[in-house]
Amino acid sequence: MTIKDNLDTRDFVTTGGTKGRKDFVPERDATVVARLRAEGAVLMGKTNTPELTLAFETDNLIYGRTNNPYDLSRTSGGSSGGAAAIIAAGGSPFDIGSDTGGSIRLPSHFCGITGIRPTSGRVPRTGHILPPGGVMDAWTQIGPMARYVEDLALILPAISGIDWHDPAIVPMVMGDPNDVDLKGLRVAYHTDNGIMSPTSEIKSAVESAAKALNDAGVHVVEAHPSGIDQTFELFMGLMVGDGGAGIQMLLQLYGTDEPHPWLQGMIAQAEESRMTTAEYCGLLFKLDLFRSQMLSFMESWDVIICPVNALTAMPHGTLSEQLPSVSYTCTYNLTGWPAAVVRVGGTAEGLPIGVQVVARPWREDVALKVARFLENQFGGWVKPEI
Repeated sequence: MTIKDNLDTRDFVTTGGTKGRKDFVPERDATVVARLRAEGAVLMGKTNTPELTLAFETDNLIYGRTNNPYDLSRTSGGSSGGAAAIIAAGGSPFDIGSDTGGSIRLPSHFCGITGIRPTSGRVPRTGHILPPGGVMDAWTQIGPMARYVEDLALILPAISGIDWHDPAIVPMVMGDPNDVDLKGLRVAYHTDNGIMSPTSEIKSAVESAAKALNDAGVHVVEAHPSGIDQTFELFMGLMVGDGGAGIQMLLQLYGTDEPHPWLQGMIAQAEESRMTTAEYCGLLFKLDLFRSQMLSFMESWDVIICPVNALTAMPHGTLSEQLPSVSYTCTYNLTGWPAAVVRVGGTAEGLPIGVQVVARPWREDVALKVARFLENQFGGWVKPEI
């Protein structure tokens, strides 16, 4: 295995992409790393991440930029972009990523692999560069990334469960994807969330996935939750509403006095967007209403099939110009639901296209069952020609 450089490894430098930890070697493994080593996994190395994992493109002032193995002029995504790139290139069988706004799912889509963001509370984050806690605590989850869905199903149970350090972890039983009756599922799908419309190729990929399920005897209907178009406003508002105080605290904690230019820009934006306490509390209230509305929708469905992003892998340095495109993943950080990504096609230029398979809380088994079906139907990972 390889491990994203935001997770502590006792015998490898763990930087989290920030210069204050350029030479930092932890005294102990992150919980997930320790659990995988105990199962016999061999750590080959660490994979690149943007500073503090707080970007959708993988670039930092220590190791530089990670390229997409299908087109070196394009991004591999972030923040688990190094993990996705090495897996897609065949250099590692699996990696462990983290996902606060889509950081497992976006790189999986851009690099044509599979990955899953588990339910909030499933996997301990002890030893992660972003410590547990705070307003956005439930947004961040740790999960496996691999070339094949069967590997996700093998790895996820091994890293799950309480560790008596992360206070948010729930001792919830995990189901076996092999026990899920595919034809008994109710699937809703949509191709547009009302924030940013995807490319025609991405829309076609989602529609093809829905058709394959329907042809297999699954009940499939085109539908999306009302209120989903609030995602970007809520996510970005809560990210920057503290005026950048949270980011500044982390930089101070890790002794970094030279942040990456992208992070500097984020801090500047946050300072301009600083909210009053009343405004911030109002946004938290809107978040609770949003989560309730989304959960009410899910009462009628077992699965949602939708885009991972409005775009495929973009040229380096351009993602910030298309930031609303990430709203498709951010939705399910706000809800805390499990969501897997699997490749179902590609563009005329040879770039991968994935779809997002979202399930009810604690039903990773359902998400993985559907993802494995789609992988079998469409072929999944394809070796890069570069």
